[in-house]
Amino acid sequence: MKNKALITAVILGVAVLAATLIRGGTASAKISPAKAVAQPKDWIISGPGRVEPYSEDIKLGAELSGKLKRVSVEEGDTVAAGQMLAELENSDYRAQVESAEAEVAQKEAELRKVINGARREERREALASVQEAEAVMNNARTEAERRQQLYAAGVVSREEADQYAKQYEVAKAQYQQKVQSHALVDADAREEDRSMARANLESAKARLDAARALLAKTYVRSPIDGTVLRKHHRGGESVSNGSTTPDPIFTIGDTHTLRVRVDVDETDVSKLVLGEKAYVTADAYGQQKFRGHVVRIGQELGRKNVRTDEPTEHVDTKILETLIQLDKSVELPVGLRVDSYILKESEPGN
Repeated sequence: MKNKALITAVILGVAVLAATLIRGGTASAKISPAKAVAQPKDWIISGPGRVEPYSEDIKLGAELSGKLKRVSVEEGDTVAAGQMLAELENSDYRAQVESAEAEVAQKEAELRKVINGARREERREALASVQEAEAVMNNARTEAERRQQLYAAGVVSREEADQYAKQYEVAKAQYQQKVQSHALVDADAREEDRSMARANLESAKARLDAARALLAKTYVRSPIDGTVLRKHHRGGESVSNGSTTPDPIFTIGDTHTLRVRVDVDETDVSKLVLGEKAYVTADAYGQQKFRGHVVRIGQELGRKNVRTDEPTEHVDTKILETLIQLDKSVELPVGLRVDSYILKESEPGN
């Protein structure tokens, strides 16, 4: 009896186990397809990236070395193209401009004098001198002729007659000199004089332009409409202009639209296509996705720009820089590190 009861119990256990397995298998078969649909693989390329302005980061410095007289903006301020952001100490450059302006005014006056010639008063004075010399000459001629007649009559000596004749010759020479002086005053300026005066004026204007250009370099102006991302110097600090050691005063960027510079691994470069949809995520924003599309694909492979700080990361991996432009509604901090995904198709429900 005991053996029969034991056998019966074993058979029942086997039957229950078989039924459980059959039901479990059926349930698994029903659940698996659901899991596959819930977690689709919607991306074909992924890589780390950083958020940057539409214009990229623009570092502004002074073209001249010197001390900052004032800095007019703060970080986060919106600026317009051409707006003055900072000014160097420039009193010496202002003095150079004023000196050059005075020189130009002087050369302009000299040119007008050459073109216009002598004043009316000077012309009248020269003419009066001619008339006076003419009168003296005529009087000297009359006296010389009268003395010649008296000498012929034996009234005066030959020496006296010759003396008056010489006085007439002197008066005649002085008259001719006055005539020439009047002609010089009354005549138009020579072409070479006008050309020289114009050349002197143009040279003075060139020096004025150079002085103004130096003064303009003491002002730091924004090249674009954008936002001040970083302020590196403050008023009173010295800045230097060197090609080997940049010394920016500001970093600005056009943030009306954001972009993400992505490091795409060299094994994925063949999959890149302009215009492909993409999205990025960041640890600070959880699972939120910020959408955009590919707007630029690099032309040369290089080293990684974005580090993930993972101990196993390969820093010598070759990558191709790719730009994703985010939708205009996206607002993220510039410089934020993100994970980027380029899609092969739109996600379900989009």
